Amino acid sequence: MERRQVLFGLGAVSATALVASPSILRAQAPITLNGASQFNDDHAFTKAMVRFEERVKALYGKPINFNLHKNSSLGLEKQYFEYMAQGRAVDYAIVSPAHMSTFARSAPFIDAPFVFRDVEHMGKVVKAGMLKPIEEEVEKRAGVRLIGHAGGGTRNIFANKPFKNIAEMRGLKVRVQGAPIWSRTFSAVGMSPTVIAYNEVYNAIQNGVIQAGENEAAGVEAMKFYEVAPNLVLTQHAVSIRPLCFSMKTFGTLPKDLQDAIIQAGVEGGEYGRQVESSEDGQKLEALEKAGRLKRIAFDERDQMKKLTDPVMAAYAKEIGAEGVFGQVNSA
Repeated sequence: MERRQVLFGLGAVSATALVASPSILRAQAPITLNGASQFNDDHAFTKAMVRFEERVKALYGKPINFNLHKNSSLGLEKQYFEYMAQGRAVDYAIVSPAHMSTFARSAPFIDAPFVFRDVEHMGKVVKAGMLKPIEEEVEKRAGVRLIGHAGGGTRNIFANKPFKNIAEMRGLKVRVQGAPIWSRTFSAVGMSPTVIAYNEVYNAIQNGVIQAGENEAAGVEAMKFYEVAPNLVLTQHAVSIRPLCFSMKTFGTLPKDLQDAIIQAGVEGGEYGRQVESSEDGQKLEALEKAGRLKRIAFDERDQMKKLTDPVMAAYAKEIGAEGVFGQVNSA
């Protein structure tokens, strides 16, 4: 009887301790990480993040939960990056480098027009670690680590009127990303660029505020830009690179073995994303054209377009202190 009372007393003390210290309970529960995507399950970015989650689980080997919030339910990429920098709401996401410029001026360089010759060139640059100085600046200034590089889509201009050369594109009111380099390069070619939120582009074209935008095939399809701008002019002015990002505030709270799994899974998830998007790019455009939703138009003067933007890109690289990276990328 006395032994039973002692055991009961010990149990009561243990229960009291747990109630008084809920952190003990939290420590025993599986870790939960929150991700965000602007798109649905079919988009390459979402697929890349799902692969990242799968690889983390396999590499970590312990219980862990992932909540991937899709279809812009947590806002847009710009908000995701700000959330990760603050260490709240979003732990991981794929974000356009243009949305990192508030924190790190050099970030948009890796996604600027004519940086990469093609998808193969971009892959070589990523695998060789040539973007490391920019990645380190982003981590230092924003507190967000670029753990992988998805993307791989070739960006073209979708417009509500057809054109096939530089003379015909002069004055074109085109939506560009928020980083200044996009406005500078498009202005150098003679277009009239303007910055508009991604989710407002469709209505802006429909209402005549702008005439065009630029995107890879996955974005054109997902956002149905072909409904208001069915002319896809094959300028091939950029190859998208979309870093898979992770909040360092979250990262610092995780056990070492999970940190290691996240770093490795980030590389693998990014590589998978590049494979998916680059392989689907042409297929999506062909399917949309066969369905009568858009018309692909050959662009005769890509080389001349690049020549007009080369001085702008060189000046920009010098301005942001990325001359070394720019030189390496060009010689890759």
